[in-house]
Amino acid sequence: MNREDMVARLIAQAADAGGDMITLRAIVEEASELGAERAVARMGLDDPQAHSDLSELRQLLQAWRDAKASAWKAVVAWVVRGALAMLLLGIAWRTGTMELLK
Repeated sequence: MNREDMVARLIAQAADAGGDMITLRAIVEEASELGAERAVARMGLDDPQAHSDLSELRQLLQAWRDAKASAWKAVVAWVVRGALAMLLLGIAWRTGTMELLK
């Protein structure tokens, strides 16, 4: 018996028995399982390789996040180095030590 038949049977049972809490809970559970299976199938994730595909996508996304964070850190480091170099040049200019370099 597939899930669609199970949901149909539970609905019929609820109609006959007056819909006690256990039957209604079973209907909701089976209907949600059926909906989840349909959603997964519509996304194309119902094949045997889906788990490994999602795992690879997660690894790729994590690698992208790591690369992005690393790039930002490198940019900040270069900006700080440039600012410090400019500060040192300014200090050298103000104190007249630039004349010693010539």
